[in-house]
Amino acid sequence: MRTLITGGTVIDTEPEPRVLPGADVLVEDGVITAVGPGLAGTAGPRRHPEPPGPVEPEASAESPANGAPDVRVLDATGMIVLPGFVDTHRHVWQSVLRSIAADMTLGGYLDLVLGRLTPAFRPEDVYAANLWGALEALDAGITTVHDWSHIQLTPEHTDAAIQGLRESGIRAVFAYAHPRSDDAARREDEVRRIAALLGSSDLVTPGLAAWGPVYGSAAGAGADWRLARELGLRISLHATGTGAVERLHAAGLLGPDVMVVHGNGFTDEAVKLLAAGGGVASVTPAVEMQMGFGAPETGRFRAAGIPTGLGIDTVTNVPGDMFAAMRAAFAADRLGGGTLTVADVLRTATIEGAAVLGMDDRIGSLRPGKQADLVLLRTDRPGLAPVHDPVGAVVTAAGVGDVDTVLVTGRIVKHAGRLLHADPPGALTLASRSAAHVVAGAGERRTAVPS
Repeated sequence: MRTLITGGTVIDTEPEPRVLPGADVLVEDGVITAVGPGLAGTAGPRRHPEPPGPVEPEASAESPANGAPDVRVLDATGMIVLPGFVDTHRHVWQSVLRSIAADMTLGGYLDLVLGRLTPAFRPEDVYAANLWGALEALDAGITTVHDWSHIQLTPEHTDAAIQGLRESGIRAVFAYAHPRSDDAARREDEVRRIAALLGSSDLVTPGLAAWGPVYGSAAGAGADWRLARELGLRISLHATGTGAVERLHAAGLLGPDVMVVHGNGFTDEAVKLLAAGGGVASVTPAVEMQMGFGAPETGRFRAAGIPTGLGIDTVTNVPGDMFAAMRAAFAADRLGGGTLTVADVLRTATIEGAAVLGMDDRIGSLRPGKQADLVLLRTDRPGLAPVHDPVGAVVTAAGVGDVDTVLVTGRIVKHAGRLLHADPPGALTLASRSAAHVVAGAGERRTAVPS
């Protein structure tokens, strides 16, 4: 099946974000095959379909019917066409806890969400939360998410989390975290099971979310690194302040397969060590400022040559869309005297985020041969029109309401502003029921913690 996207304002991000005037995008079998002007004449017979309706998760919204020609045309006139956003750090299972910790700093969040609410999650709640959270991401044009999943209370919870991701249609890294941070809770057998289960998956792939050496022990960190590298898994860890990178360096654990999340307050030496070791970083600017981690390090990391992506982290206290994250990163850098441009910020949300996840050979730009993960933004809305600088408009003015169409591997998952999952209202009902169950089961409504 071929899809031709024509008439839009196309933004590519490789090697740098730039507008391609008059360009069309041709997709074949889920892969971008050409980007340039006048592709309608080379795409073969074409048809203008009615907007696709809801489909079953395994069905194709793009399949021709009744012997129609095999080119689907998406008219992007009045729209911006760009690569899908890449969220490099998100706890997807917390979608059913939206805004529950809005006033909390890190201590209050850890006490409420991880200490009181997490134990109340049943496997069916994790499924509902991951499905709803992934649909939320797709609705906002996020086509890839790194799911740092620390809700693995049982193997059934793990399977439910994976099922939710798979049914949504999103591209995801499912990063398994042991049930707790203490060494006694390590589950190497589960990591091996997940690596085998997801090893051949096209869209949901495995990773390891490590507790140590910040929240867990150095010995546990060493064991996790050995396991991850044996299985070929990329490793992600939370780290702020001083000491974490230095300890990883001293233990010989740094490498291009290591993603440090946050990094607020790193010493100059830590930044140099991370860069020299080939490590990568994920910055979650809105959460970092709101929870009091410190100033986001987006510009500092990039200046040191560290590939840097953006993440949402948790919707317990910030929005779940990349537009908010881009604006937070941009504003924080400028407030701190930085020199990030809107093009720099868009790179972190697309091709550079893909590089952080080791996927820049597959996604993140419109280079022919890459997977067709694409977003079409309407530009006829009051908050976005008129568009003078398309890159600047995406970073500083666009929002979730402007996301008209989203494709993942060429498959349309949102069209005309409507998600094409088989049953969005049903997914919402499941998420709402799980939210009520978790809060009631934890005996906790909302706790205000002084900041």
